Amino acid sequence: MPDTDTAGKPFAVFDIDGTLIRWQLFHAVVDQLAKAGHIPADAYEKAHDARMLWKRRTNENSFREYEQTLVDVYVGSLRSLRVTDFQKAADAVIAEHKDQVYTFTRDFIRELKAKDYLLFAISASQAEIVAMLAAYYGFDDYAASVYEQKDGYFTGNVDVIVRKKPELLTKLIEKHGATRRGSFGIGDTESDISMLETVAHPIAFNPSQKLFQHAQRAGWDVVVERKNMIYKLESQNGAYQLAETNT
Repeated sequence: MPDTDTAGKPFAVFDIDGTLIRWQLFHAVVDQLAKAGHIPADAYEKAHDARMLWKRRTNENSFREYEQTLVDVYVGSLRSLRVTDFQKAADAVIAEHKDQVYTFTRDFIRELKAKDYLLFAISASQAEIVAMLAAYYGFDDYAASVYEQKDGYFTGNVDVIVRKKPELLTKLIEKHGATRRGSFGIGDTESDISMLETVAHPIAFNPSQKLFQHAQRAGWDVVVERKNMIYKLESQNGAYQLAETNT
C-alpha cells in the first residue's frame, strides 16, 4: 500500500512488453537469434507453431502456452550462445523496435519527466536489452531478468522476475529514496497486479482479461489504445465510464 513518506520524489513504474513497446522484447530477440542461425530450426519451428495457435486464439491460455514454448526454446539454446551473439541480436531488436511504442505510455513518460518524477522500468525480459530501452527513454533505473554468464557464454541459469516485481520495485524505491505518495504504475497483464497494488495510482493499460477483472474489482483506472484512439475509463460504482479520449 502507498506510504506516507513525502521526503523523496514520487515515481512511476512501467512494465515494458505490451505496455510501452507494442511487441515483446524477449520474443523479438528469439526471432533475431533464429534468423542468425543461433537457435536450431526445429526448435524455433515449435515456437512458431505455438505462436500461430495463439494468433488463431485457439484457447484462452494460448498466449501463455506460446510464451512458455518460447522460453523453453531459448533456455535450451543458451549454453551454446555466445554473449556477443546475443548482444548483436539485442542491438538489432532495439534498432527496430525502440520507437514502435504506444502513444499513451510514450507521452505519459514525457509528462512525468517534466514533473520531475523518477521513472522505473520493470520487465521480465532480459536485463541487457531492458537496459538499452530504459536508457533510450530516460528511465532512472530498471529491474529485469538476469541470465548468468561465464567465459563469454550463457550458463543456462536464469533468474526470471515475473513473481518478484513488488520486491524489486521496493528495492528501487529504497535505492532512490522515492516516495509512494503520488506514485503511478502501468501494466498490461495479471503478472503486473501485485506490483500495481503497491502504488497510489495503478493503471491497467490494454489489460488482459484477468487484469481487467481485478482492476474492475479494485476500482483502478483503465486505458485502452486502439489504432489512433486512446480511451481513458474511470470506475464509478463498480462500472466503467468513458472519462476522456484523445480527440
